[in-house]
Amino acid sequence: MASDGDSKSGLLTAGGVLSIIGGVLEAIVGVVMVLFGSCSNILFRLANLPFHRGEWLKHIIPLMPTWLLIIGLPILALGIVAIVGGVSALRRKSFGLSLAGAVCALPSHILGILAVIFVSLSKKEFEAEK
Repeated sequence: MASDGDSKSGLLTAGGVLSIIGGVLEAIVGVVMVLFGSCSNILFRLANLPFHRGEWLKHIIPLMPTWLLIIGLPILALGIVAIVGGVSALRRKSFGLSLAGAVCALPSHILGILAVIFVSLSKKEFEAEK
């Protein structure tokens, strides 16, 4: 798809939308993980229930809130950057921010891969806006 200064290709729009969708999915997963990680009191009480076969849970569950927070916070941050980068791609403001947002959408697998490809192929549209 060739792009001159006046026309806008659908690749950049598609890349921005995919980046936003991937970022929203990552943000939802990050928020859920942080919320579960913050509920350590409930999980710890569940770990102290008498289990007949689940004695190993008493050692694992108290560590889960820490790991959920350690993994959930960066996923939430990546999701926010992906959303901001997707909006930047739709507005055709900053190629660097748009590409960073698409890269941050990579944990959502195919959405992030396609977003990176579409945004990187549309670099000329950012240069035409200046």
